[in-house]
Amino acid sequence: MDYGTLKFIHQSAVAVSFAGFFARGIGMLRDAPWIRQRVAGTLPHVVDTVLIVSAIWLAWLLRVSPTNAPWLAAKIAGLLVYIALGMVALRFGRTKATRAAAWCAALLTFGYIVSVALTKDARGFVAWL
Repeated sequence: MDYGTLKFIHQSAVAVSFAGFFARGIGMLRDAPWIRQRVAGTLPHVVDTVLIVSAIWLAWLLRVSPTNAPWLAAKIAGLLVYIALGMVALRFGRTKATRAAAWCAALLTFGYIVSVALTKDARGFVAWL
């Protein structure tokens, strides 16, 4: 697979993953019954698997690693924070206020990760401030 196709797959998976997380967050805030259905719990894992596999494949093609590309290390760290916040927002938050705050923080973290990807700068959008 060529770089352009792989990058398109990765970026598409990013967009679908974001849309799904955003929708599940809105569903959580509104107590929508669809967020407890099987597809709402399974589909994100499929999309995120495509996202992670394409990311690793891109890094391999570009010969970059977290040790030689600080921006990649920042993206990985941001991803871990995003996952933790997402778990609080959609599963482990005890109150709706806690879940909403974690969801908003996860969305902000997602924005940081994308800004790091676009700028190839570990500071991401913080560098613009």
